[in-house]
Amino acid sequence: MGAKMFAALRHRNYRLFWIGTVVSNSGDWMDQIALNWLVVSLTGSPFHLALLNLCRALPILAFTLVGGAVADRAERRRMLMATQGCAMLLAVLLACLAFAGSPPVWTVMLLAAARGTVVAFNLPARHSLVPELVPAGDLPNAVALNSMTVNMTKVAGPALAGIVIAILGLPACFALNALSFTVVLATLARMQLPGTGLRAVRQESMARSIREGLAFTAGDKRLLLLLAAALVPTFFGQPYMALLTLFAHDVYRIGPDGLGLLSACAGAGSAAGGALLAARPVWASSQRAMLAFMVLLGLFLLLFAVAQDLAAAVPLLFCAGAMLVACNASVMTLLQISVPGHMRGRVLSVMLLNRGLSQVGVAALAALAGLAGVQAAVACAGLAIAMLGGAFLAASPLGRRQQAAG
Repeated sequence: MGAKMFAALRHRNYRLFWIGTVVSNSGDWMDQIALNWLVVSLTGSPFHLALLNLCRALPILAFTLVGGAVADRAERRRMLMATQGCAMLLAVLLACLAFAGSPPVWTVMLLAAARGTVVAFNLPARHSLVPELVPAGDLPNAVALNSMTVNMTKVAGPALAGIVIAILGLPACFALNALSFTVVLATLARMQLPGTGLRAVRQESMARSIREGLAFTAGDKRLLLLLAAALVPTFFGQPYMALLTLFAHDVYRIGPDGLGLLSACAGAGSAAGGALLAARPVWASSQRAMLAFMVLLGLFLLLFAVAQDLAAAVPLLFCAGAMLVACNASVMTLLQISVPGHMRGRVLSVMLLNRGLSQVGVAALAALAGLAGVQAAVACAGLAIAMLGGAFLAASPLGRRQQAAG
């Protein structure tokens, strides 16, 4: 079972990709926890937290389709090196501002928007590169293992963030994140991939390339249904991680150390969900299993929101994290094995628009939290996920298990 779970790591290029992902994402999570805490501590306002996440979201929504088109015409590893280099420069700038003193809130919002723009180009390249790193037979394991390891960083990053904030302060978190990019750049540079250069679509205009990707997606009912189903946990479920800042600050009053604990607990559950799919790749390519994970995610989030004390909330948070990553990894696996290589960046970019919608979801739920309280906001989100997931499972063709052919 252990060898099967880690099958994709037999391949050198994927191993390098995995190492860079672990280090870089640990830094990203440290940075995200620190940035959310910085805004809440500066303003004390859920509405400013909503604005921060809206600043992250809008560039992702605006530029991800362009990023997908570029990923289908460029050498994806070099594109990743460019985006990671830009992200490192922004992280250095944020660290410098933080070390200089409490930065104005508007500068934090501006940097969040710039980073959202980088993410819009980074995500399509990163996800579309994975099938180039492993044989087709190991692709479901590679996608699930990537989800598991990315979510393991939700344990390491927030836990380390809590320690660093308590001992060294917020600026040190931003500095460590900037340093982490050196590892991912080094691992990308050491990969040995065929020199594909620019792809065949390079002769097309960017607008035509994007239209072709949208037309391909619109012409496949199964892809459309997958994308529609993926909207539910992304918009209603993913935002709970950002709202943990409000649970720590307003509900349980446990400070940044407690925020690190809550985030690490959710991340541990996420890692467990990824490990489950890595060990059982047949579930990763099952549409029925994906929808079942969605329903369970909604139920666990609802129970977490109404839990009366921290001891009851922690295990529910763990289970919600597991179901969220299991659902998302299943969607990504089904898409990866269903889309031809020359269209992969553009089709995945349509799905990755969800990342921007998740930030819109954070903004919406944070605004609702400001009006009705964070527990009521998360309870509404959990109920919406469970009901919509149940409706898909009962009435949609997605409710039938379907193994995708290469």
